[in-house]
Amino acid sequence: MTSEEITAPHMVPGRLYVPYFNYYGAPGSEFYRQLRDNKKIMGIKCPQCKKVYVPPRSVCAACFNNLSELVEVSSKGTLLTYTVIHYTYSPSYQPADVPYACGIIQLDGADTGLCHLLGEVDLDKITIGMQIEAVFKDERKGNILDIKYFRPV
Repeated sequence: MTSEEITAPHMVPGRLYVPYFNYYGAPGSEFYRQLRDNKKIMGIKCPQCKKVYVPPRSVCAACFNNLSELVEVSSKGTLLTYTVIHYTYSPSYQPADVPYACGIIQLDGADTGLCHLLGEVDLDKITIGMQIEAVFKDERKGNILDIKYFRPV
């Protein structure tokens, strides 16, 4: 066997199914549980600097304190920035048909932005600073897409 034969890539066509579960930690798990069961959006508040993160995280990015105090934030907020997606990938794992908009929303009561889909909006009339609100799916499964999208108020 030559060195070229040894180092040549060997490709086997097909798909590999790897079942796995994600563990988001206690704060993240409660975030998704509240979305699913109660249509509530939870943040986590730093005991030292009082910053509220959505979605929750375990350590404060500002002062590095451990975080554990979950707080409910509003399902309404302000659009900080956005983009409109006009292309698709193949195979497509995109959450909506093109064109669609995605934005960063700062919910009332939160200090950080949440990236999510925008819906029920004219793509040519989206503006930074517009007030928007969450629309929840009827059938929720405990993931971020339990929020169907955010629409103008």
